[in-house]
Amino acid sequence: MNKRIAERATVYLILTVLAVFTLYPVAYSFFLSVMKPEEASAFPPSIVPHTFNPANFIDVFGIVPIAAFIGNTFLVSGIVMAGQLITASLAAYAFAKMEFKGKSFIFSLFVASMMVPWEVTMIPNYLTVRSLNWLDTYQGMTVPFLATAFGTFLLRQFFLQLPKELFEAARMDGCGHIRYFLQHVLPLSRPAIGTLAVYSFLNMYNAYLWPLLITNSEGMRTVQIGISMLEFQESTSWNLVFAGITLAILPSLLLLMFGLKQLVRGMAAGALKG
Repeated sequence: MNKRIAERATVYLILTVLAVFTLYPVAYSFFLSVMKPEEASAFPPSIVPHTFNPANFIDVFGIVPIAAFIGNTFLVSGIVMAGQLITASLAAYAFAKMEFKGKSFIFSLFVASMMVPWEVTMIPNYLTVRSLNWLDTYQGMTVPFLATAFGTFLLRQFFLQLPKELFEAARMDGCGHIRYFLQHVLPLSRPAIGTLAVYSFLNMYNAYLWPLLITNSEGMRTVQIGISMLEFQESTSWNLVFAGITLAILPSLLLLMFGLKQLVRGMAAGALKG
């Protein structure tokens, strides 16, 4: 009995140490965001803050339009999330519940496209967006991301777990594919849909390279780019930079905190059946 308690205590101790190492960079960002300039730039750096200066956050709002940047990021992330939920759920239903010629081959192409790095497609996407005159627009930032092979794969795995008897019973009641999809499949697939929603939103919220590539005006910038405006050529106030970073990561941390259970449940459900 004592041996089992000791083993469990050891496991918890190791997990606690690993959690501290994992979370400390995030906590250190919060610590730096409330330090005074001289303490934030001191060497050796302070591990914990010895001063508390919340005015850093007010200064960030005065230097760059961080609220507009966060609003832009939320808008772009919300559009991409909604688009991916619609396209991925429809494609996943077709692959899971409908029969058509070449279904296995087309789905294999979907899965194979997940192996292509985003950087390989970035230049063709940029040339396409430029030819459509979508540079520095919301269309240019969102349309290339409205469909995702990963989302289709995730939802298809979940849809396959729904019992065939449910579909057969619905068909006997005169239910077609559209009604069955809307009234039965979607309500029963909330864990997987919630997982895809959280994943797609956070993925787009943290995007940096694509918004930097296609936006030129300050009014179209997202918060990840806006933070870089807090760095100056002459000197950098790290307390202001990290105050901006804290403001940027706070919404995503809150979303992750409230959606973590849904995210884990959906990932586990999707991994049960191949």
